[in-house]
Amino acid sequence: MDTSRIASTRLGTHGPSVGVQGLGCMGISEFYGTTDESVARETLDAALDEGVTLFDTADAYGRGANERFLAPFFRANRDRITIASKFAIVRTDNPEDRGVRNDPAYVRQSIDASLSRLGVDVIDLYYMHRRDPAVPLAESVGAMGELVTAGKVRHLGLSEVTGAELREAHAVHPITALQSEWSLFSRDVEHSAVPAAVELGIAFVPYSPLGRGFLTGSFTDAARDLAAGDYRSHQPRFTGDNARLNALLLEPVRKIAAAHGATPAQIALAWVQQRATVHGLSVVPIPGTRSPGRVRENTAATRLTLTEAELAQLEPIAGQVAGDRYPDMTWTAVARERS
Repeated sequence: MDTSRIASTRLGTHGPSVGVQGLGCMGISEFYGTTDESVARETLDAALDEGVTLFDTADAYGRGANERFLAPFFRANRDRITIASKFAIVRTDNPEDRGVRNDPAYVRQSIDASLSRLGVDVIDLYYMHRRDPAVPLAESVGAMGELVTAGKVRHLGLSEVTGAELREAHAVHPITALQSEWSLFSRDVEHSAVPAAVELGIAFVPYSPLGRGFLTGSFTDAARDLAAGDYRSHQPRFTGDNARLNALLLEPVRKIAAAHGATPAQIALAWVQQRATVHGLSVVPIPGTRSPGRVRENTAATRLTLTEAELAQLEPIAGQVAGDRYPDMTWTAVARERS
């Protein structure tokens, strides 16, 4: 057995077998500053070498640029990887201008555009990126189900939906995976989404399991420490008084990391993996990185086990976090559950 590679797991009850950790590819194209494309290509290769097989993109990332960048890598390794992409976030030339479309016509338009950019015949896992409450779920998921029948998509996923919405969608067409934010800093999904996923045999794919890098300790104030244009400098948790308060919450993470000879990032990832087992949930976190070294660091976390005492030390963190995840929480499941 090659212990340098991560283990595999099934994505939900009926989904494909994938590595227990995936790779979020959003940051390759935008949001986190300038990317060295040659290093990004090395990162993709390093992830595959580590046993990562679930690669996550979306049509919104770089307004299609992310899918185009990934296309050669996907085609060269098609039989070894699981491609996940998404539709629903509508963008224009104005970076501040964003909308959400879930109508059936847009579903059909989006899949054809993504298949063309990716240069493949089928997408393994296709998510509705955000929910538009004005469009009945039965219409959106029904149209997505037609893509499966047409052979353009193998499995369906949803992102940022409530437990009730997940159940409603699954009754229309089987849902394989739910992707929402889940980390030491963000545990809202445990209220309704996680129990629903467990009940229905749906896998959970946590995005931002490292709290957009904050849990690594690599920065303590986004506006001060990160490059101009980094979108984290506009997020409530990472600037000003909120950032100062939240940085203090990392102390137990650092202490536990030191005890294991690990990094804070590895502790945060190990926590997500073990927290899921408490619920009996199939989970595949998708930390994002553009660095081969970070990929190896992240995948090593899958072989780290935290003690019950350490988990207890980490338990209170989320309840003390200052600030919302986004400046505008309208598009999240949290907002709909609060209303």
